[in-house]
Amino acid sequence: MTHTIQPSNPETTPAADATDIPATRPATGAAAAAAPAALKRRIPKYSDLAPLMQFKKPEFSKEARLSRASTVWELRDIAKRRTPQAPFDYTDGAAEEEITLRRAREAFLDIEFRPGILRNVSSIDLSTDILGQTSRLPVGIAPTGFTRMMQSEGEYAGSQAAEAAGIPYTLSTMGTASIEDVAAAAPNGRNWFQLYLWTDRDRSLELIERAAKAGNDTLMVTVDTAVAGARLRDVRNGMTIPPALTLKTVLDASYRPAWWFNFLTHEPLTFASLSRYTGTVADLINSMFDPTLTFEDLDWLRETWKGKLVVKGIQTVDDARKVVDHGADGIVLSNHGGRQLDRAPIPFHLLPEVSQALKADNSNAAIMLDTGIMSGADIIAALALGADFTLIGRAYLYGLMAGGRAGVDRVLQILEKDMARTMALLGVSSISELTPEHVRILGK
Repeated sequence: MTHTIQPSNPETTPAADATDIPATRPATGAAAAAAPAALKRRIPKYSDLAPLMQFKKPEFSKEARLSRASTVWELRDIAKRRTPQAPFDYTDGAAEEEITLRRAREAFLDIEFRPGILRNVSSIDLSTDILGQTSRLPVGIAPTGFTRMMQSEGEYAGSQAAEAAGIPYTLSTMGTASIEDVAAAAPNGRNWFQLYLWTDRDRSLELIERAAKAGNDTLMVTVDTAVAGARLRDVRNGMTIPPALTLKTVLDASYRPAWWFNFLTHEPLTFASLSRYTGTVADLINSMFDPTLTFEDLDWLRETWKGKLVVKGIQTVDDARKVVDHGADGIVLSNHGGRQLDRAPIPFHLLPEVSQALKADNSNAAIMLDTGIMSGADIIAALALGADFTLIGRAYLYGLMAGGRAGVDRVLQILEKDMARTMALLGVSSISELTPEHVRILGK
């Protein structure tokens, strides 16, 4: 039998008279005496208070410090306390007025998620295919320079954490560990190598051959560095390689003894591309970058490198199409973390247009994105708007400076938890289910 509820008809249903509505007044007399026992006041017993007075023993270990961090921003706060100003600012800063970096981070804030409801999200799959292999998470570690200067474990911590997490790790040409040593430290990891093409092509060719021999399956060439950007924090700090022991750095060291102890008692900084260097960061960068690069050099790379070729530093739709036409298997939408041209295009804003353009060309090239990512929700938003994969640089370095390998592990744990929760709340259980319908850029 089906029961239906008929709506009332105001013409046939008599209106209630005001006198039919009971007045609500505070209960008194016998009614008050009938109040539930739980609401009657009494003197608390010690047995009631004891379970509430179990004070947690304070913990000061590195593990406890890292576990208390719930966001990458909190790891950044720890990193700032533990790292001298010059290396911290090298990581944290950007070019000129740092407008690009601020805009990149604001871009991820200026979105609205659009969740679906009543979906089965009891199991969330964060794995995805990138450049022919499966990554357990849709994020990899971007190439970063001078990494052992941030914390003595440097590239070894990053590559081993990536190996454990089942994601790619990218070693920079300006990394402070050799291609061979990183491969030995993470023999079962997926290692990529980032290349700055030098004017001396023989030296570039040597690096390419070493990367291939060490088992790197992907070469990532960076193309947004015709000259070094004006990184003013480094200028003000007198940033040099290795850090100079000036009066300022000695005073700074007194507040961060652990960093200096680790720095002075480990092997001096070595590079993936040269054995030793002494001088300013800008001088080193300008000695390595080639301002004469053209698409013909990309053709040379495509012929020389037999693995996957990715071009990093794409900032226009036209250039995205061109590098794919010249043989790139993937692109990274990137403005170098805001460290080159200030007021450069924001990768997250550029993403939908590039994705649509390459789909229109029937291209299979992978679209990756970096700059500004500080949470798992940022990553999910990028994937929804058309990215196949993302890369983190600063976020991973904050974890490294906060606690070495354990700090990098913590960053990846935070991001993984963020991503899984965001996907569940969006009503999707796998990366392939994400679409542009899940995200709206506010103001557009």
